[in-house]
Amino acid sequence: MKPQLSLKTLQEEALKFAEIETAYDEPSLYGVTDGKAVGTYLEHKFTAYLAGKYDYTQGNSASGIDIPSLGVDIKVTSIKQPQSSCPFESASQKVFGLGYHLLVFVYEKTDDHKNKTGRLNMQHTIFVEKELTADFQTTKGLLDILERDGNMDDIVAFIIERNLPVDEIGAEQLAKRVMKTPPIQGYLTISNALQWRLQYSRVIQVAGTISGISRLR
Repeated sequence: MKPQLSLKTLQEEALKFAEIETAYDEPSLYGVTDGKAVGTYLEHKFTAYLAGKYDYTQGNSASGIDIPSLGVDIKVTSIKQPQSSCPFESASQKVFGLGYHLLVFVYEKTDDHKNKTGRLNMQHTIFVEKELTADFQTTKGLLDILERDGNMDDIVAFIIERNLPVDEIGAEQLAKRVMKTPPIQGYLTISNALQWRLQYSRVIQVAGTISGISRLR
């Protein structure tokens, strides 16, 4: 019987995997510049690595995230432009977080032209707890308004100014929720699109200094 995968062992294994991968030359990655292809390669390799050692349920398109049993999505991104996309569920994700943890692998890719192999030098491996996955500027702005005794009208106006993807009724519902349960400061930059565009520069910068954003490597 394999042991059950936990959040603690997931983080420990992510660190080990990143160290192994950094020293590994992969012929199939030679000349590959498509970030999505590199991300898919690394995600599949990591989930297969975990499946060889632990008992856990792997994600599928229905669950939407890579490790649904732990509520974790794996993100792989280049250090050149540390960003990725994720499914849009509701505008509230920008205020209250995505609803799941993020395990972020940040790589720098190099090619060995002599041996025709590619290598992913893992620059950062970071775990972001779900409570901190909201948009930095949106949560900061809302918390500032609440601190200055802002009311419903102020919050609705802010939500509309920030172009959150909601109609007037949705903005009011979101404002009521903010008044009742103030958001926690988030650390992602989340851009509006058909899918959310997540940017990780700030997460990389603060990892290890903020409780809930762990620098594994």
